[in-house]
Amino acid sequence: MTNFEERINDMNKLLERITLDPEICHGKPCIRGMRWPVEVIIDMLGSGMTTEQIIDDHPELEKEDILASLNFAKLYLAGHSIKDVA
Repeated sequence: MTNFEERINDMNKLLERITLDPEICHGKPCIRGMRWPVEVIIDMLGSGMTTEQIIDDHPELEKEDILASLNFAKLYLAGHSIKDVA
């Protein structure tokens, strides 16, 4: 497997953490079926919180959840949906 293929595989694994369920947070993209919308994770990062601070304040979250949120946001802004890469 090439380095590029490994990176795509890693990104796909991260994106598996993002769930879309109409019964949770009105169908917004969330972390692992929990009531943690991706937009809230991005907002915390945008306010200046570090990954470590977020995890310390919210131990149910994992570093990979934050990375998945960032990857999801990047794909969304590039005009892709989570279904495009799944």
